[in-house]
Amino acid sequence: MSCSLFEFCRLQEFKTVRHFLFRNEKSEPVEEKSQTEDNELSWDTSDWESAWEGGDNKEEESTSDKKVADDAGGQGEPWLQDCVVSLSPCADLLVVAREQKAAFLSAKWRTDDSGREEMTLGVSWTGTLSTEEGECVSSTICIPLASQKRSSTGRPDWTCVVVGFTSGYVRFYTESGVLLLAQLLHEDPVLRLKCRTYEIPRHPGVTEQHEELSILYSAAMVTIDGFSLFQSLRACRNQAARAAAAGNDVIQPPPLAYKKWGLQEMDTIVDHSSVGIMTLCVFDQMKNASILGGFNASVKGSPPAMSQYVTVGSGPYTGFYYAIEGSSQPLLSHVAMAVASKLTSALFSAASGWLGWNKNKNEEEAPQKQKPKVEPATPLSIRFGLPDSRRHGESICLSPCNMLAGVTDDFGRVTLLDLARGIAIRMWKGYRDAQLGWLQVPEERSERDLSPSASLPRRHALFLVIYAPRRGILEVWAMQQGPRVGAFTVGKHCRLLYAGYRLMGVNSVTSQGWQLHTQQVCLLDPITGVLRTVNIPFHLALSDKKSERAKDMHLVKKLTTLLRSRDIELDILESEARSIVLDIKHPAVKKQALESLLSNKNTPVSCLVNITRALDDTLKRQEPGEVDAELLQLCSSQLKLLQLYTDIQQLHSAADVEETAENDSLEGIEEELSRVAPTLQRYAQFTPRPSVSFAQDSPDSPLPAQAFLSQLECTEDEEVKVIRRSETEWNQLGNFLFWSCLCGKSPLHKVCYTLQQAGISPQQLLSLLLSVWLHREKELLQKPEENVRNLHRLLVALSDMKGAVEESWDTQSISPWWQQVRTTCVQSHNAAAALLAALVAHRAAKASITSRADSKFQSEWEAVSLELEQWVVCVRQLEDVLVLQTLLLVPPPPGATGGATVQCSIKTLLEGGTGGIADSVSKWVFRQDISPERLKEILQKRGNKEADDNVEQRDEEERHEQEKSQEDTDRTAELLLAVCQRFPHSLSPDFLFAHCCWEYVVQWNKDPEEGRYLCWSVEHLKMVSSPHIQQGVCTMMWSTFIAKRLSAATFLMEKVGKAPKDRLCRRDVGMGDKAMTSFLGCCVQLLNILMEVTGVLADSAVEEVSAPELSIEEAWSGAEGPASIAELALEQRGVHYPLVQHHCLLASLLHAAMTFSVKVKPFSLFDSKGKNAFFRDLTTIQLMPSGDMDPGLVSVRQEFLLRVLTGWAQAIDDPTSSAPLPSSGPKAEWWPSLCLELGSLLQVNPDILRRHLVCELYSQGLDLRAEEVMLEVEDKDVLGSQLLVLTGQRLSYSLLHSQNQTQAAMELLARLPPTLCTWLKAMDPRELRCPLIPLPQTSRLVGRLIEILPENHAQYSLALHLLEAVEVLTTED
Repeated sequence: MSCSLFEFCRLQEFKTVRHFLFRNEKSEPVEEKSQTEDNELSWDTSDWESAWEGGDNKEEESTSDKKVADDAGGQGEPWLQDCVVSLSPCADLLVVAREQKAAFLSAKWRTDDSGREEMTLGVSWTGTLSTEEGECVSSTICIPLASQKRSSTGRPDWTCVVVGFTSGYVRFYTESGVLLLAQLLHEDPVLRLKCRTYEIPRHPGVTEQHEELSILYSAAMVTIDGFSLFQSLRACRNQAARAAAAGNDVIQPPPLAYKKWGLQEMDTIVDHSSVGIMTLCVFDQMKNASILGGFNASVKGSPPAMSQYVTVGSGPYTGFYYAIEGSSQPLLSHVAMAVASKLTSALFSAASGWLGWNKNKNEEEAPQKQKPKVEPATPLSIRFGLPDSRRHGESICLSPCNMLAGVTDDFGRVTLLDLARGIAIRMWKGYRDAQLGWLQVPEERSERDLSPSASLPRRHALFLVIYAPRRGILEVWAMQQGPRVGAFTVGKHCRLLYAGYRLMGVNSVTSQGWQLHTQQVCLLDPITGVLRTVNIPFHLALSDKKSERAKDMHLVKKLTTLLRSRDIELDILESEARSIVLDIKHPAVKKQALESLLSNKNTPVSCLVNITRALDDTLKRQEPGEVDAELLQLCSSQLKLLQLYTDIQQLHSAADVEETAENDSLEGIEEELSRVAPTLQRYAQFTPRPSVSFAQDSPDSPLPAQAFLSQLECTEDEEVKVIRRSETEWNQLGNFLFWSCLCGKSPLHKVCYTLQQAGISPQQLLSLLLSVWLHREKELLQKPEENVRNLHRLLVALSDMKGAVEESWDTQSISPWWQQVRTTCVQSHNAAAALLAALVAHRAAKASITSRADSKFQSEWEAVSLELEQWVVCVRQLEDVLVLQTLLLVPPPPGATGGATVQCSIKTLLEGGTGGIADSVSKWVFRQDISPERLKEILQKRGNKEADDNVEQRDEEERHEQEKSQEDTDRTAELLLAVCQRFPHSLSPDFLFAHCCWEYVVQWNKDPEEGRYLCWSVEHLKMVSSPHIQQGVCTMMWSTFIAKRLSAATFLMEKVGKAPKDRLCRRDVGMGDKAMTSFLGCCVQLLNILMEVTGVLADSAVEEVSAPELSIEEAWSGAEGPASIAELALEQRGVHYPLVQHHCLLASLLHAAMTFSVKVKPFSLFDSKGKNAFFRDLTTIQLMPSGDMDPGLVSVRQEFLLRVLTGWAQAIDDPTSSAPLPSSGPKAEWWPSLCLELGSLLQVNPDILRRHLVCELYSQGLDLRAEEVMLEVEDKDVLGSQLLVLTGQRLSYSLLHSQNQTQAAMELLARLPPTLCTWLKAMDPRELRCPLIPLPQTSRLVGRLIEILPENHAQYSLALHLLEAVEVLTTED
């Protein structure tokens, strides 16, 4: 798989070509000119030239080669070096020209002596190309033109031969030598013709290059647009065909679009490359602007697109030119056609006579041709170059990627240029007269990669091909700094033909699906007449100098492609994979191939065994010193594992099942099972959960051999070690080994014996067995008795293995074997399976200890050991966990918050600390949405079922649903009580209520919009009976969750001066306005609880009330972890009562302001001491407000409380309703008493508040409530005056402002005393919120008024007149 020279074509009649081109020459050209030798440095090169000629690869000439050499004539004379040679990229047309003559060789197919068809190039046309006097052919290229037919697959339609002459003319011919058109674009000799065709961009972001033909003159360069040229050539060819056939009218072809640049500031130019359009990055744009324009240069907003041209010659050695797009308009040259046909009209001949075409020699010379006008060149200055005064460039060869170029010079050097940076990056020496070419090799693709879905671009490797004729060697170098990957000894007179382009006329649309059949580099040997191309594998760009390893890597890749193919037969797959593996030389690569084969999921086991055995046999037949020990070890170990896999598979598929002859020492296990059976049954009801799973993830799916091999490895001492990767893979391996044994479908003793013989340690087998048992709990609970018996047999069989239970084990100590079982059960979340495994292991351990004790003591005493005590504790813990897990698996009721089910194990409960159990149950309570009252009822009644009182009136359907939900509730209560009975200390009421309180406040903190969570948290806190725990939990809640949000709410209300809107509440406090009102109410309750508990503890300090002692169950005494909520609560310091009261006062004021939307700035109700004391640590003693307050401050406080009372009176505005007021919200009955309590704390006169409340209630029409409050008013005189006005307003509305005024009312108004009448008219009934009051209520009010006013009161007489008027109105009604 290294580089190779591939012969793809032979030249026929090459001797004819030579004779035609050199017909008039007397002497053939000699090999070397003496003039060049005088000018060149010379030294003795015999040694290293001979060394090079003995290179890497030597070509042997066949007999046919010698025959062609004889036909060619000349025997090594380099006649081809004096000719201009051009080969089409499609290798179907070769042009050989010299001076005025040329020969065209076209592709032909012929059958050789052996009957094999081969392609040859035969002479298709010879003739003279020059028409001007003294002009000679200086350059030529063959451009294949793409077909425009839809059925085309990429083959060219025809090939155009472009010839440049020393006269400056450029002429275009068909393959048969017909002149299509000619152009005189410049009057200097044409130096080089080069072409660029369309290439599909391999990466996004690469600039798409346009097609063009570039013509180099000594001081100018012309570029012809490829599209314009393509259309013109097609039109000319069509016209030539018509003219040759029938002499049709002339059709003027479209004009050629070209640009002409005058290349300046370079002494001599001999070759060029048109790189194409490039766009600079911003940094390079700014750098160029600074260099060219200096400090004050202006930079355009977007980098301009530029065409880059690179020239070689001298002064400087390499020049870089940049032509900005749009700087020069393309010139339009009208194309004249010349057709070699006698049928062409004389008019057409005269019109295009200045061009000249292939005339018959007998034809007379046309009149003197007038030379066409030559357009001036647009000057183009050199941007920069590589100056080297002594070095003269000879040729430049552009890479296919347009990023690199190879340059040869007269010093025998080959220089590699980076065109983007304009620097030389590599140089080779010792290559005089070198010829260059490029090879771009795509990465090989598999069949899957050839599908249309393969979107990633293929990688390409770039190689530089250098032909050194002086040494007769062809070399291939990897780019950019790669090694030489190939070298071939060839003749010294060959020509390296590199086109550098493909088909013209191709674009991104027409090239879809085309396979372009083009050769990149060809080597023409004139002696043998053979055309060879260079084949380079892609991997050589990735490899080092030793191609053997690269070949191995290629074979690995071939193996990978083979394994990926799905439609291949198994026998073919096995044979090809075996040959590939055996062909690989390097042991490391062979190991890689074997591992790749063994990890492939599509390869059957038999194929893996056969290939691995073949490789193992091959290695064993080799000499011991030549075999890689690591590879041999891998083969033998994988063979052993494959054999183990096959044996286990056969045992599981066997029909014979062992009979259980003995009772397996399972006495007493039935009693244990019957004892835990009800709990197991309840647990099994809640265990199955509907879920989506994939078939390949099912535990019943077979384990592939590849997965088996990936989890096992052989150690140096011939033992097998299981590698634990993921839990899923571990369970799959355990299923494969033991599940059939647990189900009773396989001979378990044979399976255990096979595994023991393989060398797997009993400890790993035990771990696999337990993982299967625990993982497949659901299936095991369907037949627990049978499965338990099989587990016992397996456990005993594994225990009897060598290395399981140590022979020197003292029964009074802990056995590592049984400790492993206990550890697995302790860590398992599958409580039922763990309990059954523990029961079985307990029995097996007890039997083992008893047998050891009997053999040691031979007495009737029962053996007692530390091991059995450990098992008793473990079984007790697992029973507790099973009951607890059954409770936690109870699904939440519909509509509840829900959440993930908490999975518990002994380990998690022990690591959860003393409060781990209570914490799990509190999370379950939250998930079940059990109210605090219901939880208290369950804990108090201990399962007594009591129906609710208000269930009398129901439909039968509703009664049935209620009974069903009641059954579920009762079942849940039973489970909760069962758990509480197993954990009497860990789930004591105070413990549970404290954890529930904390759980709810944590959930509220996650979602503050759910104000119910905080309310229920406070309710749970009220249920705690211990004042010490209550105070500690209060303090922790305040400092952790409440204080920060209360502070934010306070400062927000202080900022806006009123109850804030919803948006502001969410922004600053993190909850909406309604949730914030509920939060402030809960804050008041929490601080009230803290004040109450603090008072209780302060009062009982004399009696020395001790804190409760927290204990835990004996089986769970080993709990280590975070302290419980109750323990943390008992560690809290006592609080400062006045500071708590101060904050409670603030929370109450905020709650009232939010409830009734009262405008207030909270801090304006406190003095400086009060403000500074807020939001300090409640355990510290702060300087509190004391003494009499400032009257202005008291007035503000009074105004606030009066507004609150007004708001409450307005809230209960329905005087006809007799329903009791709610316990919360703005209509709550406790608001007046709260205001009076706040008034006493704020030094506001409570009598003022009561009088105001009485007036507000009368104004609202709530006379009965007003009379109740009136009894507590102390200053009756002032109240009487206030009520007198209110009564006058009511009468004024009835007599003067009512729409249905009666005649009696008018008569009464006329009889009233003038003073009273005037007073009533002065009243404004609009101040009353409910002016339309029944007269009996007003009469009752006047009666109360007469009672509370003393007779010597100034307005007593007015009250009497009012009483009289009301009575008259009442009697007349």
